[in-house]
Amino acid sequence: MTDTRFLLTDAQLQHFLQHGYLTLKTQLPAEFHQEIYRRTEEVFAKEGNAGNNILPRIPELHQVFADPVLSGGLASLLGPSYLMHSHRHCHINPAGSKGGGWHKDSYWGFHKVRSHRTRWVMIFYYPQDTTMENGPTAVMPGTQCYEQRAADEATEIQLPVCGEAGTATLVHFDLWHRATPNQTEHNRYMMKFQFTRLDEPTGPCWNHQQHDWQDGVMGAQLWQWHLGGKAPQSIKVDGKLATTLDQLKSADPAARAKAASQLGLMGTEAAQAVPALALALRDSAEPVRLNAAYALGAAGGPAVPALVETLGTQDKEVQLDAAYGLALAGGAAVPALIEALGHADEQARGCAAFALGDMGSPAGEAVERLARLSSDPSPFVRRHLAEALGTIARHPEAAVPALEGLLADEDSQTRFNAAYALAHFGAQAEAAVPALARALEDPNRYVRNHSAEALRHINTPRSQQALMDFLLVSRWCPITTKESTF
Repeated sequence: MTDTRFLLTDAQLQHFLQHGYLTLKTQLPAEFHQEIYRRTEEVFAKEGNAGNNILPRIPELHQVFADPVLSGGLASLLGPSYLMHSHRHCHINPAGSKGGGWHKDSYWGFHKVRSHRTRWVMIFYYPQDTTMENGPTAVMPGTQCYEQRAADEATEIQLPVCGEAGTATLVHFDLWHRATPNQTEHNRYMMKFQFTRLDEPTGPCWNHQQHDWQDGVMGAQLWQWHLGGKAPQSIKVDGKLATTLDQLKSADPAARAKAASQLGLMGTEAAQAVPALALALRDSAEPVRLNAAYALGAAGGPAVPALVETLGTQDKEVQLDAAYGLALAGGAAVPALIEALGHADEQARGCAAFALGDMGSPAGEAVERLARLSSDPSPFVRRHLAEALGTIARHPEAAVPALEGLLADEDSQTRFNAAYALAHFGAQAEAAVPALARALEDPNRYVRNHSAEALRHINTPRSQQALMDFLLVSRWCPITTKESTF
């Protein structure tokens, strides 16, 4: 059970939402981290990078993520039922390296629409003191919601994350980051582990005191989602509606983005700005489009027709931003999104499925229609409907059989999304146990791992037996090496 003394404060959660990362320090002693470093050096020297097997290869790493500071941070961001994802990796920044390029992590070579909501968090753990000289990971604060780099890259903030051994940084999965040059004669290691949300928030999971907070319209909405989806109060902004609408026409993209954000904070008054915001949704600058999408989503029902119309364009970037707005609009957008699941354009159908999933339980009435979409010819659509059924986690009588069928899909990403989705249903997915047991032999490692996780969370005698049979056969001995085989 999480020690409530180590849950995040309002200020810490706000820092994460604003900047996309939060640095913490474990309570483990220096000698512990020194031993982790020594063991890591040994593994790399004798075996190379252990990849996903880094945890069984160095089992002591489990103590890092069980540390109350880190477990409290993870529970605050992801809820108490969070999962450790099966993908983990030890990144080596070799002595004398030139560093790496800026990037967002892919999903191990796969693609999906990225959710701005806190459903996927990474931890960057350093087992050695990390300074500017030995190549820390650098992050680009506040970029977790943006697909593109800034138009003028000279304006970007690039922050090296340094710290003593035992430093661990919680990072939004979609934050831009890179390895910086290692100017020393020693390797720098960073253990990257991933954690995901199993349940949608119904209330604050951190040491919460402050109700309203806003860092623009996006920050305000994400904060309220963490509070359980309660609508934020309108924030009174400087100037009148007409003045802000004029700023939306500015030649300066930053001014347009700020105006769109301000309109999104005006509550019901923003409904008058829907036509102007709909035009801004097609702006050439991503920050303008994204703020406009959030402002339209905050306006709710009056903005849904404009968002749905934009969803049907042939511009993938605009379609994606419209999907974020529709997810935010909540129940008012569900009927239109159900209709969009039948759109001729596969990108529109996939984005509609994503929006319903990102919405969570308010999209419950869409489950039966999503389930019927499991035979869609587009893998992009099937991947997102599988994920959506898990995030919505309603009507298992329709969702579970559809997900069971998707476990045998020809597309591997659809299969592992379906397995992970079944974990959200717990014992309600018991009928899928035979299909999950077969999936434990899938050629894709994430289908296997996610199926094992689903069996663990179904937690019935039949699922536990299937999981135990699998683990007894596949168990791996971390102390067996070529020097010591028995």
